[in-house]
Amino acid sequence: MPRKANPALLKPMKVSAELEAVIGPGPLPRGQVMKKLWEYIKAKNLQNPQNKRNIIADEKLLPIFGGQKEISMFEMTKLVSTHLS
Repeated sequence: MPRKANPALLKPMKVSAELEAVIGPGPLPRGQVMKKLWEYIKAKNLQNPQNKRNIIADEKLLPIFGGQKEISMFEMTKLVSTHLS
């Protein structure tokens, strides 16, 4: 039996200006936001080489990550959600 997508993840969300600078213009569903964010992280090689679960912030990601230089991928979801409405 195929899984149904969660409707909350498919609803387009307004994106903050800081997040738009990284992923492009919104509104976008939450899943697309995370997908584009990961594309950006991988394209810029921002994963910590010793611990791939940690993301190193560049100039564009610092405001999204609350000024933290490095965060875990689990914290990232929580911090990004504050930039969606």
